[in-house]
Amino acid sequence: MDELGFNKLFAGFLMAGLLLLAGIKLAEVMVPHSDLAENAYKIEVPETSAVADAAPVVKAPEPILAMLADADIAAGEKLSKKCTACHLFNAGGDAKVGPALWNIVNAAKGGSEGFGYSAALAGFGGAWDYASLNAFLAKPKAYMPGTKMNFVGLKKVTDRANMIAWLRQQADAPAALPSADEITAETAANGTDS
Repeated sequence: MDELGFNKLFAGFLMAGLLLLAGIKLAEVMVPHSDLAENAYKIEVPETSAVADAAPVVKAPEPILAMLADADIAAGEKLSKKCTACHLFNAGGDAKVGPALWNIVNAAKGGSEGFGYSAALAGFGGAWDYASLNAFLAKPKAYMPGTKMNFVGLKKVTDRANMIAWLRQQADAPAALPSADEITAETAANGTDS
């Protein structure tokens, strides 16, 4: 490029910069900046310490004991596909991200050998009975705060019943189905009609 061409290119960039500055100044004159004396839309947040101090009410999941005898085991097996990324369901299976779930119904919580449970689950105690499995599968983090399980849960009661019925079958000797007395007790405790 010759010297005259270079001067034209430089003059073009200089002119573009000057036009940009002139445009900014013109915009400031046409729409002057002014600070607001107060916000145009006020957001009022009431101070209610009584509401903050109250513990949240956790709703118990719907009862499932009456549904287990007629649950769709094939549908439960299909639902279990969501769990296979973290769990194994076969006899003698090793733990993955989560523990192996063979013989899980009525097993002790945190009782799988060779798996490092969260402190929340290890200290929770009890057994994985039908009610515990129902509550845990509904919302794991609500049932057991501090659990490492990152599963949202199964919202539909029929899905939980199908899944638990399928889990019941994944055992050397499946756990007994709930008795009529247990079903009546669960129904009474939840305040629902049979």
